[in-house]
Amino acid sequence: MINEAELKKRVPAWSVVGGKLHRELQFADFVAAFSFMTRVALLAEKRDHHPEWRNVYNKVVIDLSTHDAGDAITEKDVELAQAIEKTM
Repeated sequence: MINEAELKKRVPAWSVVGGKLHRELQFADFVAAFSFMTRVALLAEKRDHHPEWRNVYNKVVIDLSTHDAGDAITEKDVELAQAIEKTM
């Protein structure tokens, strides 16, 4: 697992909640939120590393952890979080 100080440095907009890398986002409307999720889905599929997420209207909540590592936060999660940040 990557420690929280390192995570804060590498993905400052993300926090650790329930042992997972966590981000909550709000968009102008449902279409903007869903468009964002579509971009992230393509990034995740390309990396074969998929988020736990939920969407309600204009809000998207993302949690990242690596199931193969006992749900710990790994380099895969940090890299996906960094890629997600670039889509906004």
